Amino acid sequence: MSAPRVRLRDVDLADADLLEAWDTPAIHGEFNTFGMPRRPAPREEMAKGPLRNELNGQLIVELVDDGRPIGTVSWHQVRNGPNPESSAWNIGISLVPEARGQGYGTEAQRQLAAYLFETTEVNRVEASTDVENLAEQRSLEKAGFRREGIQRGAQYRAGAYHDLIVYSRLRDDPA
Repeated sequence: MSAPRVRLRDVDLADADLLEAWDTPAIHGEFNTFGMPRRPAPREEMAKGPLRNELNGQLIVELVDDGRPIGTVSWHQVRNGPNPESSAWNIGISLVPEARGQGYGTEAQRQLAAYLFETTEVNRVEASTDVENLAEQRSLEKAGFRREGIQRGAQYRAGAYHDLIVYSRLRDDPA
């Protein structure tokens, strides 16, 4: 395997202005724009330490060569039963437009899944994407995620309900 071109790092207070600048439809893209009001970066939380805890988290995706931030990955806990062993992580990614289509998202999502398996007890990491988001479908498959099925009408965006395709990686899946 070739050397990584991206790395994941903690979000810190110095990233607050960048996160706010990225909170636009032009950066989010058509599949991550939900018509929500812009929100300020959580500066108080950022000043206290990393934006990650036992329920969710966010990391910056940056290029290894020059340290330039190109987006974020995030995760939140989902429960498929009442016991802790039924918990899983649902992940998401957002890259700046000029970083898309170059394989960076594949690398970042592969690294995030590995990180979550290394640092938590979950057996499952999952992701969902719009049925029309072919680039993200390819990215998840290249990152080792398996397509599981379609959630009909699961996401409201741009004035309509959209179907999502669900992908997952299990702890014992090949890397």
